[in-house]
Amino acid sequence: MLTSLQVTHLNLHRLKIIFRIIYGVGFIAAGISHFVITDHYAKTVPPYLPAPEILVYLSGAAATVLGALLLWPKTSRYAAWGIIAFLLAVFPSNIHMAMHPEQYPHIPELSLWLRLPLQTLLISLAYWLSKR
Repeated sequence: MLTSLQVTHLNLHRLKIIFRIIYGVGFIAAGISHFVITDHYAKTVPPYLPAPEILVYLSGAAATVLGALLLWPKTSRYAAWGIIAFLLAVFPSNIHMAMHPEQYPHIPELSLWLRLPLQTLLISLAYWLSKR
């Protein structure tokens, strides 16, 4: 018979697997979208960064690979740390977008600001997924 602590641990483990799959598939989808709607993403690259299209392709490839690696248990911890690094790398761009909403008239200003705490939540989730 399982103790309540064992049941809690088992349920937490299952929850983590579910989140890992959802997060991995979400990152793959986001990465692929960088190749499908490249022009949209290129417009969101801050003007101080060079070669917006190349950056969009690189970030799309990184997101796709990290999402796929997150789906496999043997690589999921490394992928979670990679996702944290990825999200930290793009965070300054999100700050720039929130601070200069006039440069992004196709994106509602509120969503530009909501992306900042959302990204913090996504980093926290990736950190949780990186733990055994």
